Amino acid sequence: MISTDALVIGAGPVGLFQVFQLGLLDIKAHVVDSLPYVGGQCIELYPDKPIYDIPGTPHCTGRELVASLLRQLTPFTPPFHLEQEVSVVEKQPDGRFHVETSRGTHFLAKTIFLASGVGAFQPKKLRVEGLDRFEGSQLLYRVGNTSDFAGKDVLVVGGDDTALGWAMRLATLDADQPKSVTLLHRRDVFQADADMVLMIEALREGGALQFKVGQVTAYEESGGQLTAALVTDVDGNIAPLPADTLLVMQGLSPKLGPVAGWGLDMERKQVKVNTATFATSIPGIFAVGDINTYPGKKKLILSGFHESALAAFGAAEIVFPGKETLLQYTTTSPRLHKLLGVAPDTPPA
Repeated sequence: MISTDALVIGAGPVGLFQVFQLGLLDIKAHVVDSLPYVGGQCIELYPDKPIYDIPGTPHCTGRELVASLLRQLTPFTPPFHLEQEVSVVEKQPDGRFHVETSRGTHFLAKTIFLASGVGAFQPKKLRVEGLDRFEGSQLLYRVGNTSDFAGKDVLVVGGDDTALGWAMRLATLDADQPKSVTLLHRRDVFQADADMVLMIEALREGGALQFKVGQVTAYEESGGQLTAALVTDVDGNIAPLPADTLLVMQGLSPKLGPVAGWGLDMERKQVKVNTATFATSIPGIFAVGDINTYPGKKKLILSGFHESALAAFGAAEIVFPGKETLLQYTTTSPRLHKLLGVAPDTPPA
């Protein structure tokens, strides 16, 4: 059982900034996220696209924003518990929460912060009867090591930036090259950046990559191993494509998950909050970012940052009962300088 002042559910930009704001108030936090890496939507949906509305930052990519937020919270060294979802939340007689995750990790937390955006992101599955038994071996929804594709006939399924990006990367590997790379999409129009589409076309013309229009409707196997995908084209014709590895990139589907059953006051699958502290209807549970709703709510990263600051002060009253929490400024507070590991008037490296 892990005891903590705060458990932050969601490791996207708002969840990361929540950890920082809690740290400034000397509130220790652990972070849980369903994804195998930190960054949430920024990394899953637009890691390399520019963002222009982060205060003080003219532009940055999703990847750069996440990296900057991680550097900012370094002084507080929060433990991350990735690839697991919160499955159980039970309020204890002393007011704390017993939390269990899908991997059997147990927490005893004084406060909980929902920063999970629109929900836990799950890959959209390829619905072909019997194919799921190859999941994790020859049917993949995320990339681990590119070396896993060496010498393989790889079929990349999808038509967005992520699918095209991985098809392009696999087709241009200097080492551990696949035997072949084929991009399969249900139509010949992509939902991707125009420059990326041009690069895919160049690879196709150069013979480094194949492109097919159609959908996987069945498969072939030999000796219990996947050997080909049976692809149905727009005219209903079925043809096999050699494939001993299917990399499916059909996008992500947000699922609110167990939060819906916690007894929180909700409206249209979003959690209602008090805007003074962003507390939910259950004392000790706060909600920040896209998962919450209130009059005038705007789903912007900068709004989530504002909400995180007020939520941290709301939590301080629970974590440190009877203690007045003063507003201090990082420019002048010796206490905050000490927490951040910086000398007065000296910017951190």
